[in-house]
Amino acid sequence: MIGGAQGVNMLIGMVRVKFAALLIGPTGVGLVAAFQSIIQLLGGVFGLGLKSSAVREVASAAASNDDDKLARSILTLRRMSLLLGLLGCLTIVLFSRQISQLTFNSDQYRFDISLIGLAILFTNLQGADAAIIQGMRLIGDLAKVQIFGGLIGSIISVSLYAFYGLGGIVYAVVSLTFTQLLVTRWYASKVTIAPVLMTWRESFNAAGGMVRLGLAFMWGGLLTASVAYCARILIVRQFDLVAVGIYSAAFALSGMLVNFVLSAMAGDYYPTLVAVSEKHEEMKALVNQQTEVGLLLALPGILGTLAFSPWLIKLFYTAEFWEAELLLKWFIWGCALRIISWPMGIVMMAKGATKIYTFVQTISNLLHVFAIWVLLGFYGIEGVAIAFFILYVFHLFLVYGIARHLIGFSWDVKTRWLMFFSLLSIIVIFASDSLLSGFGRMIFGVSVTGIVGLLCLRGIVRRLGANHWISVKLASIPLIRNLCLCQR
Repeated sequence: MIGGAQGVNMLIGMVRVKFAALLIGPTGVGLVAAFQSIIQLLGGVFGLGLKSSAVREVASAAASNDDDKLARSILTLRRMSLLLGLLGCLTIVLFSRQISQLTFNSDQYRFDISLIGLAILFTNLQGADAAIIQGMRLIGDLAKVQIFGGLIGSIISVSLYAFYGLGGIVYAVVSLTFTQLLVTRWYASKVTIAPVLMTWRESFNAAGGMVRLGLAFMWGGLLTASVAYCARILIVRQFDLVAVGIYSAAFALSGMLVNFVLSAMAGDYYPTLVAVSEKHEEMKALVNQQTEVGLLLALPGILGTLAFSPWLIKLFYTAEFWEAELLLKWFIWGCALRIISWPMGIVMMAKGATKIYTFVQTISNLLHVFAIWVLLGFYGIEGVAIAFFILYVFHLFLVYGIARHLIGFSWDVKTRWLMFFSLLSIIVIFASDSLLSGFGRMIFGVSVTGIVGLLCLRGIVRRLGANHWISVKLASIPLIRNLCLCQR
């Protein structure tokens, strides 16, 4: 269900990006990316990681069937999110000139950055409601939030681009966060919460555990957002906003499918892993299962993106973004490794291993920003993409060692074979780019992607079972039934 919602949301995002490319061009896309990096960075600071830690808190309270504990957790979460959001909004308004100078080497965007303070507030409030929905495992409502929030926000954003051009960008960014807040609040309000009397002092005391775990998540998110922010600053100062737009286009296109898969898994995987966090054998089985499913879902899209990168850039952006193809291939490699490492990384969160999680995030992001700084000088903006690939090579081995330490994890035989097959398929497509060109490259890409796609579909069906409704639907299509052995 979450996967389907993410698929729809991905299509909505593609349409929004296409209109942005047409209406505001590379400079506008770069400006949007710069504003979003500010929101991610400062939103991480003033969010204190409560959205992530609260999912664990709400899921634990719901699993205990303690209505009073659940009500207190939710009230505490909402109060802290409101307070921190208001503090973030005020801080950004007060320091808007300095933020503009740091980001753009000019104070001309001071007013726009002041308005972004509202986006920090809206993001905080929306994060609290989303954590409630996810922690309660209301998967259907979580899917609807993603679809309707993305759709309505995109319509408003594109309208502002069309009417105001570059001048409408900041209003589009703020309106998108506000729309997502309204939609999420609508569905979160359906959660039945027992009435509870709780003073603000009691909320501050109850928030202690949530904040301690949240600080670890905040640190990780803050580092990641800081790297993205620093990358854009370095590109702006060494090149211009057009280069930022090209970098952002390649990064967004590479991560679109992978984020769809990871978001689909996170919707239920994280709360489920929390529920069995004391049963290491069950955790190991879940990590292997999620790794397999993630690869089976993502691999056809990864291969397709590699094979058709020139056409995809023209389809989703414009010919002005042609340089994004150079970056896209390296980003795709990093995303493939991210699919493999991500299920193991969630083990630290489920076990509440905050010190280890903080260490992993710190060392990984320090390596990332150092690699960006070095490679940007040698390879231009392509160096930023190469640094992303290097990051996930390192991260994969690091989180594997951590997961092995925490729960005795190791990949089972099926997962290892699937990983080998996936990486070999990517290497084949990657190599074809150098050996073939034009029509030959397209035919080869279609063939390999189609064959691998059918094999992945077959793998998904086998794991779902013949009686699953997806398998039944696929079995009704003669060609798919014969190729994928979907017979009941």
